[in-house]
This record gives sequence, C-alpha cells and structure tokens, in this order.
Amino acid sequence: MTAILGISAFYHDSAAALLIEGEIIAAAQEERFSRRKHEERFPSAAVQYCLDAAAIRPEGLDYVVFYEKPLLKFDRLLETYLAYAPAGLNQFLEAMPVWLKIKLRLPGVIRKALGGGYRRGIVFTGHHESHAASAFFPSPYDEAAILTMDGVGEWHTATIGHGAGNRVELLKAMNFPHSLGLLYSAFTYFCWFKVNSAEYKLMGLAPYGEPKYAGLIYDKLIDLKEDGSFRMDMGYINYCQGWTMTNRRFERLFGGPPRRPEALLTQREMDMAASIQVVTEEIVLRMAHTAHDLTGARKLCLSGGVALNCVANGKLLRSGIFDDIWIQPASGDAGGALGAALFVHHQLLENKRRPAGTDMQKGSLLGPSFDNSAIRAFLDAQRIPYSFFESEEDLLRATVDAIVAQKVVGWFQNRMEFGPRALGSRSIIGDARSETMQSTMNLRIKHRESFRPFAPCVLIEDVKDYFELDQESPYMLLVADVRKERRCALTEEQKALQRNPDLQKRMNVKRSDIPAVTHVDMSARVQTVDERRHGRFWRLMREFKRRTGCSVIINTSFNIRGEPIVCSPAEAYRCFMATEMDALVMESCLLLKSEQRKQDEKASREHIANFQSD
Repeated sequence: MTAILGISAFYHDSAAALLIEGEIIAAAQEERFSRRKHEERFPSAAVQYCLDAAAIRPEGLDYVVFYEKPLLKFDRLLETYLAYAPAGLNQFLEAMPVWLKIKLRLPGVIRKALGGGYRRGIVFTGHHESHAASAFFPSPYDEAAILTMDGVGEWHTATIGHGAGNRVELLKAMNFPHSLGLLYSAFTYFCWFKVNSAEYKLMGLAPYGEPKYAGLIYDKLIDLKEDGSFRMDMGYINYCQGWTMTNRRFERLFGGPPRRPEALLTQREMDMAASIQVVTEEIVLRMAHTAHDLTGARKLCLSGGVALNCVANGKLLRSGIFDDIWIQPASGDAGGALGAALFVHHQLLENKRRPAGTDMQKGSLLGPSFDNSAIRAFLDAQRIPYSFFESEEDLLRATVDAIVAQKVVGWFQNRMEFGPRALGSRSIIGDARSETMQSTMNLRIKHRESFRPFAPCVLIEDVKDYFELDQESPYMLLVADVRKERRCALTEEQKALQRNPDLQKRMNVKRSDIPAVTHVDMSARVQTVDERRHGRFWRLMREFKRRTGCSVIINTSFNIRGEPIVCSPAEAYRCFMATEMDALVMESCLLLKSEQRKQDEKASREHIANFQSD
C-alpha cells in the first residue's frame, strides 16, 4: 500500500490531500478547520483529517510532497526586488523573516508538523506542474491538452501542457510579472474587492456594465500576442514593488482613485468589470487555440485560479476549439496539494492511469462527514430541539414542504466539498421559481452584496430543458444561458430599470421562469446533479420535481460573508441561528427556526458579528 500526502501552504488556501494506491481518499482546505478564510498557515488540521480518513499515522506515509519549489520562488522574489530596488524595500524586509524562518526550511517545518513520525524524504513539485497534474490525472481523458493560469507560482503565470497516459509535460509558459491572474486581480483591487478572494465578485458584476475600457486595456496595459501570451506595461502596476496592485498612473487612466471600502458601486466599476472580463475571455480563447495547435488534442483540462472564471469557461466550451473540457474543482492553490500527490504517484512512480469514462474526483466530496449518531449527540448535548426521520422518503417530503413554502433551508449531508463551491453537501437551498428569493438570500441569509447572482442546481437528465448546455457540469464551473423559451419579455418599465444605478432594482426583474438564478444577462452558473455523485441531494431534487414540475433549485454555499463554508454540525447550527434561515437538515435531522431557543440565536448572532469585525 503506497500512501502519498500532498500539501499546499504558506501562500493562499493551505490544504492537504491523501492518496492510497492512487485513489483519492481525502482532501480538505485548512480554512474549514481553522475558520479563517483562505488560511495560509501549515494545514495541520487538514493533514490530521486526511490521516484519520485513511486510518494511518505519519510514519505510515510513503511520500510527502509539497506543491511548489520554495528555492525557485525565493529566486523570483530576490530578482524582482533587485529589478525594482530601492522601491519595495519595506515589502522585501517584511517578507524575508518568514522566508528565512519557514519557507527555506520547509523539510524541517513539515517533519515537525507531522510530529516527527515521518522520516522519509520530502518531494517538491513545480507549482504549475501541480496544477497540471490536478487538471489531467483525475480527468476522464486518456489524452488532453492542459492549460494552467493563475497569479504566479515560482516564475510561471500560465502554462500549456500535454497529458497522455500517466505523464504530463509542460510545453510553453508565460512568466512573472506578466500574469492574467494578477491583471484580473488589479481590477479586483481597484474596484475594492479583496484580492485572491473576491475575483468572482468582479465576474458577477461584469454583466451590469459595458466593456467600454477594453480598448484602453489593450492599448495601454497589455501587448497581446496571437498565441495568448502578453506583456504588461508595469508602469501602471504596483505589485512588484509595493503593497498595492495599482498606482497613480492606473488611477489617471481610469478616471480617478479606486473605489472606497464599502462605497456604492458606480457605473465605472461595472464597466471596468465588464472590460477586464471580456479581455480575460479573449486571452483564454487565444491560449486555448495555441494549446490545441501545439498538442493536436481534442480534449482540454484546466486548472489554476483563473480556471474558476466560469464565464470564460462557458465561452471556451461553446467556442468549439475542443470537443470537451474538464476543470479541476479545486483549481486554486488548494488543488495543488492534490496535484502534487498525483504527480508523484503517476509521473515519478510511473503508476498507470486507467480512465473509466468519468472523472476520478468523486464529486469532489472529499472532506469530513458526520453520521446521524454524531449529529444527534451534538444536538442532544446542547438540548437543541429537532425531529429525526427514520425514513428518507419522509425527510425529503418535509424538506420539499419547506422549499415550496418559500423557506430557506440549510442542507448538511455526506462529505464536505473540496474546493470553493458548495455542491450539495454544505449548501443553502431554496426555490429558484421565487421572484424574491435572490434578494432574500443575499441580504437576510448571506449578508452580502445585493448584485450577486445565485447558482442553479438542475437534474442532469433535464439540463437541456432549462439551459443552453448539452453536457454535465457537476462542479458548478460553467456558465450557460437560460433557454430562450424560459425567458420573460420585459416591459418598458423593466427595460428602464436595466440602466438604474441601484443594482438591487436591476436584479429584481423577473427575467425567466427561474428568476432567482437568472442573472441580468440571462446566464446562470450551472451545477448538474446526478445520482452517482450526489445521492440524497439528487433524490431531494427528484422529489421537488415530482411536487412542482420544476427540476431547478438554488444552491449557494453554507456560510455567510467573510466566513468559510461550514464543516461541522456545530458550525452549521451556529450559522443557521445567526441568519434568517428557516430550516436546517443535517443528515436525517430536521431543525426548524421557530422551535429554537432565543438565547441560542442571540449567541450565534454575536459570534458571527465578532467574526465579521475581525
């Protein structure tokens, strides 16, 4: 039995993943345990979870592998500082103690974190090798082109590769400081969303604007080549030598300073979002064409943070450059832990791959689970009132009763998702047919910006009836248009609202017969639900369809703004009580808000308030 532990840490989204004989046994992000979003510290709890899931101790591991090469990354930091010195001296001096204490002594740090039980070697893979491995090895393909795009690894910011059998090879790369991920993050920063965390907000904002600045980006910020590579004019960008992403020249280019924290979004920010989104899509399409030309492959695998841009992914799929694409559900740095482990198993140890026509990611349900006995023990110990259902059929009927009654339901089942998306295990669900559910969930449940769209879950067998999509999308990584026959004709008054500066009023227009999940451009970020991957969640949706004739519900992550997705029953209960959620289903236990104690609600709200103010 060969056991391989993969680790990503010390930058963004620390995580651990464990393989036994090449099978993915467990994977989780550290943030779910530490409760600090995008946790950077060593993933001690995630490592322990993975070891526990396989019932092994550190000394039972055959290989421990880290997802990038710290010495090569250190080389990039030194060269960047020397190129821009003396600018950036404070940034350099602040970073050095961390590098000298931890990052340049990683083998010792890792062994110590494993309790001294692991005495074998530590393997270091390249950052983009890890991304490429995470994209290709779990995919359903025997052969594929590979495209990885992110902020930066050691030096690479994007790569084109080829996967065949049990090997991946990187064929072409773009290097720092020229980076699609960092370019997108510069606009994220300028619109005052959190870099490395809220790029998806910028993507959601884009349909409210017009790409009026796209020409300016091409003329002033980047020199785009036919193959998708580009060079940035660093005179407008500050991330090489400062703590900000942009500078005064960038401000002058776009008509003023960045948006202030929590200030109202203006048409400028909407147009900037639309512009960088259009530019990103063009770059991705050009890189994809180059990947096809270099490899001759008919399938494409994607990973890296930019691969989470599901709007660009949808455009890429519809372009027909490739027959099919597969996207790593944990495409950010967390997925690097899984990719590093898979790289060792297949490429270094030369173990064969046997694609079975479906991906090996197990629905990305790779985190902890809690059975009925554990959940009931928690509820009973806290004297929390609940109903227990011996029959799944009765449980599903009661849950659908709540959804049909326009209630918001927390859904806590099975193993926690690995990656940033809730996929039906740690989800908040509701009726997609409701005209008010989108604003209700945003403002009363999620405590987030009113313009943010919600994703639909749709039964795989009915996806073509609702969306312009003719394939599965189990990981919520493709945007598709709502079918024309489901759209509503807008009145003149509603059309006028499309130009209203109040985004809430723009959003509250019924655009289809599933208005809660139809974005302002008639698109939706689709998750298909099937029996093999999703089990009880699929059966719940079947019951909802039986009752209503509708195959679509809302699915959003079980958390509030600024908080990681819940992992444990205690966290689910706290989030349930701190919001205006109406019901909570944890395995076979149903909790109703109306039956809960007021003191629990007060304590939960105070906890969340303290968390958000940190």
